[in-house]
Parts: sequence; structure tokens; C-alpha cells
Amino acid sequence: MPVHGRLDHNALMIEKKYLGIDLGAGSVRIMLGTIDEGRLRLEEAHRFPNDPVRLGDTLYWDFPRIFAGVLEGIRAGADLAGGEVHGIGVDSWGVDFGLLDRRGDLLANPVHYRDARTDGVMEEFLSRIPRDRVFAETGIQFLSLNTLYQIAALSRTSPDLLAVAGKLLLVADLVAYFLTGRAAAEMTLASTTQLWNPLERVWSGRLAEAAGLPPGILPDLVPPGTVLGPLRPEIAAAAGLRAAPPVIATASHDTAAAVAAVPAEGERSWAYLSSGTWSLIGVELDSPLLDDRALERNFTNEAGVGGTTRFLRNLNGLWLVRECRRRWEREGEALDYEQLAELADAAGPARSFIQPSHPSFFAPGDMPEAIRDYTRLTGQDVPGTPGESVRCAIESLAFSYREVVDDLRDVAGITVDRVHLVGGGSRDRLHAQLTADALGVPVIAGPVEATAAGNILVQAMATGLVRSRAEIRDIVRRSFEPRIHNPRPGKDRETKYEAFRKLPRA
Repeated sequence: MPVHGRLDHNALMIEKKYLGIDLGAGSVRIMLGTIDEGRLRLEEAHRFPNDPVRLGDTLYWDFPRIFAGVLEGIRAGADLAGGEVHGIGVDSWGVDFGLLDRRGDLLANPVHYRDARTDGVMEEFLSRIPRDRVFAETGIQFLSLNTLYQIAALSRTSPDLLAVAGKLLLVADLVAYFLTGRAAAEMTLASTTQLWNPLERVWSGRLAEAAGLPPGILPDLVPPGTVLGPLRPEIAAAAGLRAAPPVIATASHDTAAAVAAVPAEGERSWAYLSSGTWSLIGVELDSPLLDDRALERNFTNEAGVGGTTRFLRNLNGLWLVRECRRRWEREGEALDYEQLAELADAAGPARSFIQPSHPSFFAPGDMPEAIRDYTRLTGQDVPGTPGESVRCAIESLAFSYREVVDDLRDVAGITVDRVHLVGGGSRDRLHAQLTADALGVPVIAGPVEATAAGNILVQAMATGLVRSRAEIRDIVRRSFEPRIHNPRPGKDRETKYEAFRKLPRA
């Protein structure tokens, strides 16, 4: 259960250290967060790549390697902290899961959300249960990668695996389980599955049954900021920790953690853009929005810290640039992200655009060729250089953000006069500037490590050091210097935007 006692505010003057384990779809970071005199200082203790592995026809996450890297990160973090930390929290991307058998052992590596096993499954499922009923039950954007359709696919192809499973745990919850021995489902992470009811804040038994889940396989739900228990003593000893710290179900969905650390203040006239492999753009609401317009525009209602709702849309993000970079590296042209940004800037305004969430850009592969094929088939100029390809991708992302913000204003009836850009994508000045240009409002970039900051500060709230979400944001503003990008005039931007909106999406 959450720790309810609250320390006096003077406790913020006492130095406390927390480890934030941030599982990303491209890399895993273990960050040491030190809170002292009302400020947060982040230090990277360990980082390692998180690449999927293809075995036969299936794309998996290598969970044993991920967990071994987490243990190495805890050891590194303990050393950096002088042998004493006051909490450990884990966050991850959503939707993907692992199955435990009835003894609590992992049955199989989690399957990657980009695996082809869900091809056509969502359409088949929605032919049995209408889209409007699924949305009314869950409020979640319809994506073929959602946990609901992964389970429906698994129940069709591997019913024997489900039959022997004891518990289903999403990725961050799975890591926390092996750190503590407690199986629980943190709500911000559970809310991504399309199996969670945002009004009743419980699992949807109807949809679980329809997908083929056996009864009792979904774990108990806990809110963000729940202390799960102490770190296993053997892990604490191996890490060189003087005592086993509490492991906390923080805001365990990475975007929920990042939104908790958005350095906003005042009225909610701002939107957030959490930018990394995916781009998640939305607003913070007091309650879910489940009307027909939200369904029609394919918005999602995910849980936030303090009972809030993250009303947003998921978009393919800087995955486009990452996959381009991987392809060029395989071809012998190794370019880092800073070099790619410089080349994109030098290429000048894009002459062609893509719809970033078109199926052509979803699977791993030759992303530069996918961009060329799309522009060729849509009768546009075909990007010929790495700079032109990256510029096409980034300007297209910026226009897709504008679409979402326009829809947010219409559907949620809110004013958006600024956008807080957080996460890895806030590091790219061109990305931030083109976003400001496309949206016509200032973009406030940073912090880059918003997810780690949110993870750690929710831990601090759970242990009584921080008193509220507002105080979390106060600490973030004091701790990180933002960059402000004001929109620039562009005489042909509206024409380009209208052309972009007419491009095929499927």
C-alpha cells in the first residue's frame, strides 16, 4: 500500500537518493536521483541497448538480458550513491507483457509489440465486439499492438501457454516482481492495455474473457506511488547496499512518469509532447473523455499521477530517424543524431512529406527506402540524401503534432497556448523548432530525462519527501533549465500542411 505519512516540508532539505530504472524501447537507463534543498540532480549510473531478438518468425524482447542489465545498473547506482538509496522504481513502455507460471517462473520471453502476430487480429476482434463498445469500456486508442489484441492473438496461436499461466505482468511490473517477489499491476501501465476501465478503475472482465484470458490471471491493481516491498535481500547484498530499499510502483508507464515531470505551472492551457521512439501528445484532464468525438478522432485515455487522465494520441515518433540511422550504419555510413540533425537543417525546408503512422513505417527494416517508396507513390519529390530523408521525417512529425493539437482543441474544448516537449526528442533543436513552427505556439523543451525525473519524484512522494504533484513540478522547474522555441513565420506552411493532411494513412 502507499505510504500515507508525510514529512515536514523541511525534509526536502535532507539529501535523499533514489534509483529510477527506465526501460526504453531502444535503451535502458538506470538513473540515480538525488533530492537536496528542493532540487533534483540526475546522474546516469548505467545504460545499455535494448534490442529485440528474432527467433524463427517471432520478434522477442530479451528479458533475461534486460534483467541482468538492471541488476548491473542497481550495483552501479548503489556504488554511485555510497551504498545507500531510499527507493527504487521501474518504468517501461506499455502494452507488452510476460507470463508467469503458477510457481512464479517466467514462461517465455515477452513478444515485441512490432511482431506480426497481431496482423488482422484487431479487425477480427472488433467484428465480434463493436468499436464503440470497446471504447466505452476502455477509452483507449485503437492500435493493433494493444495488449488486448496481443492476448487475442496468443489465445488463438498458443492456448496451451495461457492454460498454464498463473499471472500476466506488463514489462515494468515484471521487473518489479523479480526485484521483490510481489506481482502487481500499476494503474498507469495497466491503462495502456485496452483491458482497463478508466471510470471504474478496474480490469474489464468482459474484454479479458472475450480475448481468451483465463480467470485470475490479471494481477491486483495498485495506484502510482505504492510501496511493493523491500528489494530482495540477495539482490541488495550483491549490489553492495547497506540495507534493502523499498521498491515502489512509481508512475510505471514511461509517459505517465514524463507527464508528471512536465515543468508546467498555472492553468491547464498547455499540452505535452513526450518524444522518443513514440510521440505522445496530449493534455492532462481531471476525468476521462469517452464521447463519440474522442472515439472518432482515435484519442486515448490513460491514467496519470494523482487520479488524472492523460488524454492523448500515440504517434510513430523518432523511431523513423532511428531506423534510418540503423540502415545507414549497416551500409557503412555511421552518423550520430547530432550529425543527422545538422544534415536535416542544411537540407532546408522539406519538399515532400509522409504520414508517420502509415503501416509502411511501423516494422523494422529499410526506413530510408520506405520513405522513398511512400513519396514516390504519392507523386512527391523523392528524398535523395540522409539530410533530406531526416528533414522529411521531422517536418512530417511536426505536422502530425499540429493535427493532434487541432483535434485536442476541438474535442476537449481547451486552449493550447504552449507545448511542453520532454524526453529524448527535446534534445533535438531542429525537432523542437519545427514543432513550434507547425503549431504556431511556443515549444518549451526539456527536461530530456523527464521520465527518470518523474519516476524518481513519484517515489519521493510515496516515501513522504514530496507532498504533491504540484510540488513535483516545482522541483523540476528549479532543477532543469528549459529552452524556449518561438514559432517563426512561414509563407507556404499552410499550403504544405493541407497537402500533408491529404496524404494516405493506410
